[in-house]
Amino acid sequence: MKAIKCVSGRAYPFGRENIDTDIIIPAKWLKTISRTGLGEGAFETLRAEADNMFDNPEYAGSPILIAGDNFGCGSSREHAAWAMADMGIAAVIAPSFSDIFSGNAFKNGMLAIELPQEAVDRLMEVAQTDPIHIDLENQVVTTAFQDRFPFEMDSFRKNCLLNGLDEIGLTMQRDNAITDHEADLQQQQPWLIPSR
Repeated sequence: MKAIKCVSGRAYPFGRENIDTDIIIPAKWLKTISRTGLGEGAFETLRAEADNMFDNPEYAGSPILIAGDNFGCGSSREHAAWAMADMGIAAVIAPSFSDIFSGNAFKNGMLAIELPQEAVDRLMEVAQTDPIHIDLENQVVTTAFQDRFPFEMDSFRKNCLLNGLDEIGLTMQRDNAITDHEADLQQQQPWLIPSR
């Protein structure tokens, strides 16, 4: 997983509430285990609407999505986080998230930042014309207009995101302890570990 310390740039001023994972990536796109190519299907039903922001060149490649309350509700499909990451979104700011989506976002190196509705409303306004800056290390979202919105982040998740540690990376940090344990086990109970 790639380390993430800050995310800066334009943001999609999306703002819709109760966006479920089927809207983020429709079920017909779930026939793959690949993380690439899913950005094409991300928000497909909304992209069918005239003048949708996801196909607006002004927001092309925006790394931030500003969403409404209860973002990512519905099914547990990890493809939702994959699709958003594939279209270049590195952070979502909303008043609240589904627990499952928040967990999937974290496990895929995406920031899911909860802010009060008033802060989200202000960021929606700024996103119409100007970039937004997210500083994970200092846990604050700022704008060029001196707006400053601190956010909470679980210390374990923050450490993993700052250091690019997924489950494999966390396990590899314990490589010496695992190797020592296996060596001890081989000496104490050799019948459990087949010889090579």
